[in-house]
Amino acid sequence: MYRSHTCGELREEHIENNITLSGWVHKTRDKGFVVWIDLRDRFGITQLIFDEERTSKELLEQARSLGREFVIQIKGTVLERASKNANIPTGNIEVLVQELTILNESKTPPFTIEDDTDGGEDIRMKYRYLDIRRNIVKNNLIFRSKVSMEVRKYLSDGGFIEVETPYLIKSTPEGARDFVVPSRMNEGQFYALPQSPQTFKQLLMVGGMDKYFQIVKCFRDEDLRADRQPEFTQIDCEMAFVEQEDILNAFEGLTKHLLKEIKGIDISSFPRMTYDAAMAKYGNDKPDIRFGMEFGELNAVAKHKEFNVFNSAELVVGIAIPGAATYTRKEIDKLIDWVRRPQVGAKGMVYVKCNEDGTFKSSVDKFYDQEDLANWAKVTGAKAGDLICMLSGDTNATRAQLSALRMEMAERLNLRNPEEFAPLWVIDFPLLELDEETGNYHAMHHPFTSPKPGQLELLDTNPGAVKANAYDLVLNGNEIGGGSIRIHDKETQATMFKHLGFSPEEAKAQFGFLMDAFQYGAPPHGGIAFGLDRLVSILGGQETIRDFIAFPKNNSGRDVMIDAPAPIDKEQLKELRLQLNLES
Repeated sequence: MYRSHTCGELREEHIENNITLSGWVHKTRDKGFVVWIDLRDRFGITQLIFDEERTSKELLEQARSLGREFVIQIKGTVLERASKNANIPTGNIEVLVQELTILNESKTPPFTIEDDTDGGEDIRMKYRYLDIRRNIVKNNLIFRSKVSMEVRKYLSDGGFIEVETPYLIKSTPEGARDFVVPSRMNEGQFYALPQSPQTFKQLLMVGGMDKYFQIVKCFRDEDLRADRQPEFTQIDCEMAFVEQEDILNAFEGLTKHLLKEIKGIDISSFPRMTYDAAMAKYGNDKPDIRFGMEFGELNAVAKHKEFNVFNSAELVVGIAIPGAATYTRKEIDKLIDWVRRPQVGAKGMVYVKCNEDGTFKSSVDKFYDQEDLANWAKVTGAKAGDLICMLSGDTNATRAQLSALRMEMAERLNLRNPEEFAPLWVIDFPLLELDEETGNYHAMHHPFTSPKPGQLELLDTNPGAVKANAYDLVLNGNEIGGGSIRIHDKETQATMFKHLGFSPEEAKAQFGFLMDAFQYGAPPHGGIAFGLDRLVSILGGQETIRDFIAFPKNNSGRDVMIDAPAPIDKEQLKELRLQLNLES
């Protein structure tokens, strides 16, 4: 038996007990006549003591020989600790060691296994197995496990059946790029790794499973960000005989359950906002509603003077930044430089200071009087002491720029409290998006999303006006889930493919199996998929998913620990009948 207890388990009631512990040497403190060792495992830390009065000379020397991260087993007696440590649960006891066995030695780690480590991100990624020993990473993984278990419990209790779907599927042209897998037994043919189990879960509804879920790996070969990895995990769900309201109610319930069980927070309000309203009020379709600074559209009160910057713009829009009227001209100039950065792309910014005495001072006083500025304050909701920041230009670009400024100011003003949770449903998305470069439409979500009832006919006359029977669940400015009511009949699906530019032959080649299935009594159905990585990180008070993944990739999509991706052996290439173009 390697251990009778864990290193986080022993308390005062264990005093005088003989115990066996195993773990890693966390720290050693040698005072000459006494040696203390902190022994660590997943469950905590226990202090070991070796002293000249009660420990043999050989055992004392053996203790002094231990290095950091040595794996050891000890046998000893639990004693009351003379100098107690209130910072750890085992701080009232220590173990007088009678027997010590070195189970494995360790090289000196390249960084300290501490919460505040001296290791940079690159070195910690390379030695991720050491990084996992740190409390911050270990606790994140335990937290992820707890969330996953609560998801499974809630959905299982709600009548959902967990079904595994294939990882080796067919490549399709929709969405992001696929990761492809060559087939050795089928020369010149390839599998793809799934971007989602979308069509399979729809087929499960045709199969009568009624309520399905799966916590599933998905894969997308696309550029990475802090909240995106080439492989990610979804809580994938589908229900038969449902309308949008059924889906929203079911997964409000799941979200409430997680917030209650994981965070101890009761959430009653899940406001709903149309996509158009979200874009008009916040400039994006996943707004953070924990704070204000809603957009005020100013065309009606800003285009009546000879200021051509506003007069020539498609949209003039502003936000009121609370308490920022005290900003100096230098601070405001830095803010203007910030919105001019290529990442934001604004050409400039107009500002108005709302003074405490009720007067206004702006960067465009030459063109606008106090009455004009008061109207701007009214539209943006600005109060005395606030700073109005205004951008103008093309509608879509200007909204995106002001949204970026709104989020930046919220960060600077500490308005995004990670322990405050504000969920929001965004509904009534456009069914199709226009690609301005090609002039073609593509599905905003995916080609299996149904249009809102009564809008199918608009596909022929005004496709950009068609609304989707789709919904996103937003939490604290992050999309944590998205789904839709699906098309469930062959004719409507064929119409959708036609408007996405598929010929009948192409549609049959790519999705003929689904179209065929719809002819055998497909029920009305819909579903949703939550991004588990993102959901866990937000519940954990962060927005970077990498810290909640055991073995993440870096920003180049590489696993620096195992050095992947990597070349494969020439014999493997030959067996797969693949030839690399070395010139390219």
